[in-house]
Amino acid sequence: MKVSKKAYLHVFTIIVLALGLLRLTTDIDEPKSPEEIAMADSLAVANEASESEELTINNEQLTINTQQPTTNTQASLPPDTRKHHKIFSVPDYDKAFPDSQSVQIVAAQKYGVKPVKDDKDAENRKDELVYIGSSPWYHVDRLSSSSPYLVPRAAVLLQDIGRAFYDSLDAKGVPLHKIITTSVLRTKANVQKLRTRNINATENSCHLYGTTMDICYNRYKTVQDPKGPKRREVTNDTLKWILCEVLRDMREQGRCYVKYEKKQGCFHLTTR
Repeated sequence: MKVSKKAYLHVFTIIVLALGLLRLTTDIDEPKSPEEIAMADSLAVANEASESEELTINNEQLTINTQQPTTNTQASLPPDTRKHHKIFSVPDYDKAFPDSQSVQIVAAQKYGVKPVKDDKDAENRKDELVYIGSSPWYHVDRLSSSSPYLVPRAAVLLQDIGRAFYDSLDAKGVPLHKIITTSVLRTKANVQKLRTRNINATENSCHLYGTTMDICYNRYKTVQDPKGPKRREVTNDTLKWILCEVLRDMREQGRCYVKYEKKQGCFHLTTR
């Protein structure tokens, strides 16, 4: 088949126009130099590495999330999972707390007030004495042979003992209890009344000076949460052992003298 020159030109023109339109409507990249090709390859490798790293991170997060307990599981765990301190107490009560009346009376006379006549006299000594009422740190028992007053340094000592006892109970995982003080300032009237029932009661008691207190070791006041469950019971011996540790530390710090009273069931303390 013979094609005329005119027909050939028409076909050629149509092909050229078609290619031109195709060039305009599509993005045909120009040939790249070897340097550009190498750079493009490096970027591609870096992108692949980045995508792989992100995928690994996501997988690790997913693994961690799946291992975490649900809210219900956390709620079922014990409220206090700390490692608690052990209870050591002291090896011997008499040796740990040997401070007798003859030792304590010197500190009482040094840091205390002049003996108080009666309760009315104590109320008039507001510049020298602090009223002692039950507090968050300790409980004052019903006082039958003393009046609720101490010199300021003794009042601070009583509060510090109560707070240290709280801290020690918490550190050892024992429910909170308050210490109970059974005797504080004794007026001359208190001493006379006491001697009618106990002939062994000393007339020159350290309690006369407002520096001395008795803290019982066989009774404690449980701290209850009004809205919470009833606290588990703790033996008095356990609480006594912990209180011994607190009083030993206070004594070794030079804060007080301490005598272990067997018959009275208390620790007899005088501030220093």
